[in-house]
Amino acid sequence: MFEIVVDSAANIPAELCKKYNIKVLSFVNQVNGKPLRCFNPELTLEQEREKGHEYYNSIRSGVDIKTGLISIGDFEDYFREIMEADKDIIYISLSSNISGTNNSARIAMEDLMSEPPCGRKIRIIDALNASLGQGILAIYASEMRDKNMDVDEVADIIETYPPKMNGVFTVGDLKYLSKTGRLSGAAAVIGNILNIKPILRGNKEGFIVQFKKCRGRKAALNTLIDLLCNNIVDPENQIIGIAHADAYEESLYVMEEVQKRIKVREFINTSYDYCTGHHVGPDTIAIFFMAKDRELEK
Repeated sequence: MFEIVVDSAANIPAELCKKYNIKVLSFVNQVNGKPLRCFNPELTLEQEREKGHEYYNSIRSGVDIKTGLISIGDFEDYFREIMEADKDIIYISLSSNISGTNNSARIAMEDLMSEPPCGRKIRIIDALNASLGQGILAIYASEMRDKNMDVDEVADIIETYPPKMNGVFTVGDLKYLSKTGRLSGAAAVIGNILNIKPILRGNKEGFIVQFKKCRGRKAALNTLIDLLCNNIVDPENQIIGIAHADAYEESLYVMEEVQKRIKVREFINTSYDYCTGHHVGPDTIAIFFMAKDRELEK
């Protein structure tokens, strides 16, 4: 038997974590110097949306928020508890080119595997993505586990998915991208004045890069819809992810327009996780889907 573990950046709603038996190791943000756990296992989807509204409103009001890594020690403690219960582990991580969390997990794994006697396996998979680009992979892994596939079978298959899992998004205010260094301050100011809305994506190396530019919010949302519908493969067997940073009504528009054009297995529509959501800012909308690769046709 094995456990599937994600960090809270995977953005899986608490209800689905329970349904699919997925374990979550939470990031902790500092909000005005006070700790805020980024994952609460007891919230409903509606409560998550309400809490997300409060959080992103606090960002709009200018509160001081700091994010940090999950420590090596936290990974060691979490993994050890699972291994002592005589279970293997598949951990699906936030992109190693976005965060150092993947590296922390690997160091913890190496330390644990050197402890005698070990007797269990840890497989770490770099999602090369964030948010539901991680989370959907974990759900697929859970479904494979339910078919009695062993840990290596599941991990070997899931390792082939990150090069095909696309995450594309648009933001509400360019100043949040400038704070993270993905856009200069001057470019952010000019872009906001001209109502320029970039489309960004995770590239095949797991870096966040600008893909194209749109004039106006509606055009950006319609571009997200086009990118999904024009590039998705086997949609009837896919879970499509939509994550929004307090932009619920617009996320419903995206979902409804996609459903008019293609038939998909299922949608997950959820509030953006606090950790990565802080870096992209309020009103961000992201979509996640599998294509033949990450070289999307515009």
